Amino acid sequence: MSDDAEAIVKAVLDAAQKGDMSAARLVLDRIAPARKGSVVMLDLPAVTDAASAVAALAAITAAAAGGDISLDEAQGLAGLIETARRAIAARDGEQGYAEVQLINRPEGL
Repeated sequence: MSDDAEAIVKAVLDAAQKGDMSAARLVLDRIAPARKGSVVMLDLPAVTDAASAVAALAAITAAAAGGDISLDEAQGLAGLIETARRAIAARDGEQGYAEVQLINRPEGL
């Protein structure tokens, strides 16, 4: 198929340009895919530490409980917050490790 790929793509593009709606849909689905999910507008605090992650999760929970966002949207947002929290923990852990190394480093090193 790789030998014919260029000819196939050209044929689909030609068909789309001539008004073949199936070909046009195929082309458009590849170059401008439909958005999956919806845009969620929610005022959340910046997640910079564990306390702000908890505050963001509380806001997400309240929005879901109030019907402002769906449970699926809440789960997606909570996943983002959890990823940020883990990144912050890793950053803080690395900083703490570096500080311990500096404290335990012998003189002259």
